[in-house]
Amino acid sequence: MTSAGFPQRPSGRVRRDRRGRGVRGPLAWPAVPAMTTRRQQFDDLVLDSAARLEGRLGPRFEQLEFAVEDVPPTDPAPWEREGAPLGRAFPARGRQPARIVIYRRPIEARAESQRDLTAIVQDVVVEQVAGLFNVPPGDLDPRYDDDGG
Repeated sequence: MTSAGFPQRPSGRVRRDRRGRGVRGPLAWPAVPAMTTRRQQFDDLVLDSAARLEGRLGPRFEQLEFAVEDVPPTDPAPWEREGAPLGRAFPARGRQPARIVIYRRPIEARAESQRDLTAIVQDVVVEQVAGLFNVPPGDLDPRYDDDGG
């Protein structure tokens, strides 16, 4: 009791179930596709694009790592002065495998639809892998769009 004679409230916040509807929770559970974020969807696109190349690369595919970053670093390479790069390929060094980094935000900014996004991601992954292994992109993926549109 307080000095005014009113009961004291507990220090922790207690929520009441006023209308008998139960405890509040998320609208969709984590297993439902509605709960996947844009980042997770983009990661899945990159992994799907990489998996399509696995059959054509054979054992060389095991030597690759794929990564997704939101934006490219602020210090672009000298040949990347025209605009934001969509991806970069880093050759293997010592025990570190070759790495391909795909930049999510510049790609999403260029895509007008989900279909465009899928096509751009596929083209960027193919270009980066082709550059790393010094083969024409069309040899890795017959659906590669040389025109960029």
